[in-house]
Amino acid sequence: MPFIPHTPEDVSAMLGAIGAASIEDLFDEIPSALKTGKLKDVPDGLPEMAVTRLMQERASADGFWSNFIGAGVYEHHIPAAIWQITTRGEFYSAYTPYQAEASQGTLQLIYEYQTMMTRLTGLDVSNASLYDGASALAEAVLMAVRAHKSSRRVLVPKSVHSIYRKVVLTTVKNQGIELVELDYDAASGQTVLPADPGAFAGLVIPQPGFFGVLEDVHAMTDWAHAQGALAIGLVNPTTLAVLEAPGKWGTKGADIAVGEGQPLGAPMASGGPYFGFMCCRQEFVRQMPGRIVGRTVDLDGKPGFSLTLQAREQHIRRSKATSNICTNQGLVVTAATQYMALLGPQGLAKVASASHANTVALADKLTAIPGVTRAFAAPYFHEVVLKLDDNMLKGTSAKDVLRALQAQGILGGLDISGWYPELGQAILVCVTETKTAADLDHYAQQLERILSKRREAPPCAYKN
Repeated sequence: MPFIPHTPEDVSAMLGAIGAASIEDLFDEIPSALKTGKLKDVPDGLPEMAVTRLMQERASADGFWSNFIGAGVYEHHIPAAIWQITTRGEFYSAYTPYQAEASQGTLQLIYEYQTMMTRLTGLDVSNASLYDGASALAEAVLMAVRAHKSSRRVLVPKSVHSIYRKVVLTTVKNQGIELVELDYDAASGQTVLPADPGAFAGLVIPQPGFFGVLEDVHAMTDWAHAQGALAIGLVNPTTLAVLEAPGKWGTKGADIAVGEGQPLGAPMASGGPYFGFMCCRQEFVRQMPGRIVGRTVDLDGKPGFSLTLQAREQHIRRSKATSNICTNQGLVVTAATQYMALLGPQGLAKVASASHANTVALADKLTAIPGVTRAFAAPYFHEVVLKLDDNMLKGTSAKDVLRALQAQGILGGLDISGWYPELGQAILVCVTETKTAADLDHYAQQLERILSKRREAPPCAYKN
């Protein structure tokens, strides 16, 4: 809660210095008809202690659950220092550097962020960020088509997040770009590459995919390049601390890497704001949307930072702009930069390794329960799809099971049966480093209890 130290005398002195009789005079340009007047329904003020107590009570009324849902937004531990630094005035009030005279502090932070992202992805260049992971993928598709020049077809695996695919389709469908959906292998969950794909501009390679499954990225990257197309890596940045960087996939490396930056220090904040990242090889930098900050020296040889590339319609002719919707999600990027700097390579690797180990441990516990099986045999990172036997459910559904778990304080995963009906009653479960052995045991015990009741119950009609 911010503390405002100004006394009535202070306020009077400040008003006197600017020649205003009252604070109301500062808003005299607003027509009186537009003013709300006194807020009659707002209760009287309370002391700070009473307000804190009231807010705690309101927050506790929402409840607290042990969360095992991922699906694109992940619950990681965020050290207190991250947002304590990020919300300092010099960061908190800084905005997108539209002009070259933007503050050196803002430009330096973006430069540091870009440097970290290129090291994480193994690629040459990073932009200052995009809206979110889904729009970053859409921009990568547009970028691949611009770079390829001769084809307007892009291959997108079905194992890419359904919402991401919808965002990409909405972005490109009126630009004459065709998205070709690639199916996944029913046993492994990995993408099946077509024998005769025809000409295409790019291949999206999710690592991991929506199912949590790890793809054979080396084979997919080389296959795309053999067809004369670009390889677009869609990656979770946390995985890059332990998995091969996109810049090292296959013989030449991926051409573009994009993803959602939320795992790097941003809380699960009811839908955002988050940020998308984009990196690419040097040869495609002119096709990259957004801004790039560079390091230089002034006339006296002192180091400084400046906007090196701004390929958007505000700075060049609209017909030559690579995008007119990209932005720099400055505050969240600030948090991500602090997060990566504070944890460092070893800290990021510990987060990734612990998340993977916890997921394996929980999957082993849950698949020991009769009627619960893994949907796919391929290796996975920190998400896994579990199938519930229809005979065991006795006419109920995965949604009912998740509802029963929630009643026990557990958000047990995401029901993906609607997106992938061919999987039957399927749940996408995610575990990160925030979970303890006791959390995993509690989940397994409650799921076994819930399913055992369904095994013993008579069949009933399906519940929606």
